[in-house]
Amino acid sequence: MLSTLLLRTLFTYFFVLLSLRIMGKREIGKLSIFDLVVSIIIAEVSAMSLQDLRIPLWHGVFVTGILVLLQIGMSYLSLHNHRIHHLIEGKPTVLVANGEINDSEMKRTRYNMNDLLMQLREKNISTVADVEFAILETSGKLSVFPKAGQRPLTPDDMIISAKPTVMTTSLIVDGEIHDDKLASIHKSREWLKQQLIAQGYQSEKQVFYAGWDGETLYLDRLDDGSAVEKQNPTL
Repeated sequence: MLSTLLLRTLFTYFFVLLSLRIMGKREIGKLSIFDLVVSIIIAEVSAMSLQDLRIPLWHGVFVTGILVLLQIGMSYLSLHNHRIHHLIEGKPTVLVANGEINDSEMKRTRYNMNDLLMQLREKNISTVADVEFAILETSGKLSVFPKAGQRPLTPDDMIISAKPTVMTTSLIVDGEIHDDKLASIHKSREWLKQQLIAQGYQSEKQVFYAGWDGETLYLDRLDDGSAVEKQNPTL
């Protein structure tokens, strides 16, 4: 019996994991009402199949499969039909506009002032008067846009050109060179080893982490964790 329960548990775990992956990453990051309902039912069906061994395992598989297909189908329809999208996902609600609170929308969404003020404080805004727009998204998150005079300065405001953000490529992790990452930046092992030698490392085994951002090679030593950042001399 224990072996049967173990096998059912493992199968259910991997099947539910696969189902959630098929439904998409948005299930993890943001759940709509429809997504939440589907996830709860899948959890209940999975729990029932594990608690009652008299229920055939394929019953849970069948129900979960139907729910996955239903979710994918509804997502496809909502993607191509804005009416269905608004029906399933709902619409964003403007709670604050030009520093004035929209009382009727606050009441309709049952969103009280304490919630509003708390979320404004979390975004470092102390008063509603400093808010240009506050929008309650369908996920329940509050998007806040401060007034022009309250926004932090940007390079555009100061007429300064800014470099685009570049994702760092991990070349070495825990003393192991990642050849696929080297190939993605069109570099070789020989090039990397030359950079290590130039910065005082005899081998990649001495490096806990090495990251390349297109201009700078960031190195973190394996033994003591001290970080050094030096400009690549061969650019």
